[in-house]
Amino acid sequence: MKNQLSFILIIALLLLTACSTGTISPTPAPSQPAESVTPPPPEKPAKKSIHKRAPWSALTDWANDDLLPAWQAFLKSCTVLSKQSLWQETCGAAASLQKPTNATLRNFFETYFIPYQVINIDNSEEGLVTGYYEPLLKGSRKPSKRYRHPIYAAPNELLTIDLGAAYPELKDLRLRGRLDGRKIVPYYTRAEIMNNPSILNGYEFLWVEDEVELFFLHVQGSGRIVFDNGEVMKIGFADQNGHPYNSIGKVLVQRGELALEQASMQGIKQWGQKNPTKLPELLQQNARYVFFRELPADLSGPIGAMGVPLTAGRSIAIDPLSIPQGAPVFLATTWPNTYKPLNRLMVAQDVGSAIKGGIRADFFWGFGQEAGNQAGKMKQSGKMWVLMPRDYAVPD
Repeated sequence: MKNQLSFILIIALLLLTACSTGTISPTPAPSQPAESVTPPPPEKPAKKSIHKRAPWSALTDWANDDLLPAWQAFLKSCTVLSKQSLWQETCGAAASLQKPTNATLRNFFETYFIPYQVINIDNSEEGLVTGYYEPLLKGSRKPSKRYRHPIYAAPNELLTIDLGAAYPELKDLRLRGRLDGRKIVPYYTRAEIMNNPSILNGYEFLWVEDEVELFFLHVQGSGRIVFDNGEVMKIGFADQNGHPYNSIGKVLVQRGELALEQASMQGIKQWGQKNPTKLPELLQQNARYVFFRELPADLSGPIGAMGVPLTAGRSIAIDPLSIPQGAPVFLATTWPNTYKPLNRLMVAQDVGSAIKGGIRADFFWGFGQEAGNQAGKMKQSGKMWVLMPRDYAVPD
């Protein structure tokens, strides 16, 4: 699989090079005719989970959930899903409801959906549930002694190859790179960008005062920047450099710098305050780097991977190879650092570089300090049921 994907990447990037304009020079004609090469068909990505049909009674505390926020979040999904034949009837029925009661909504979901328990490939029924949020950072449109850490827009030289355009079974796989002369190489890592900021000269559009807060903005994928005059700008994910995500909390635990129970967002921030000279090297252990864009000020929430605004307390990020994007998902877990049940209907509207596997979810807590407190300490076990239209064919 790895060799095939590498080969596809090379072919795709060469095609991009041939079609690109602007700063990329045309490739000279070869002295000998090039042999026509057809890439081998890719293997189907490994299945991440099993979907097992379940009765509604299996959904923990289903009868007591307030379904109105989940229905409203699902309507946002339907702006995308309604273009797919599988979801047209269900989305149409959802949109036809006018000021529904909780009983009406429960009847709607039980009429138009079938629950499937998500089971890991090893037949286990529980997985990890973490949290994320929309942070607020102090910043400026101009650099200064106080505001010296840049937020970058996506650079033009960053190439993104959508493998799903040629191979539908790889629809969620995108590869990234850049041109180095006539060669295709991986894009710069976080360490390379931090050690040589001139790489991204001209792409800075904001500067912030705190390097650790900036790092966690990259982890969260969206946020708000407040300027000295009180103005607030919303920013969201634009692209990333294509390198794998590596948890710096895990690095600190492996090095003996933090105990496992201390490796939360709050614990890492405290470590950074106590160890400022060690901080840059630690941050560079996560090679992934995120680029941002300004978002409209009137958005109800940050934009998730589906392209719709997220809903605090009702949107989750999932692995799209396990859960279809846009689908309602009933989540049975607990509140952060407690045994208090947290059982509610969510909607799968986002993805994340660290959200990989069968039963795996990232719970969106919303905006602000309290949301950050909950998100930073959330590391719970949980069960999941995905709700699918009645015509859904369970994958082999």
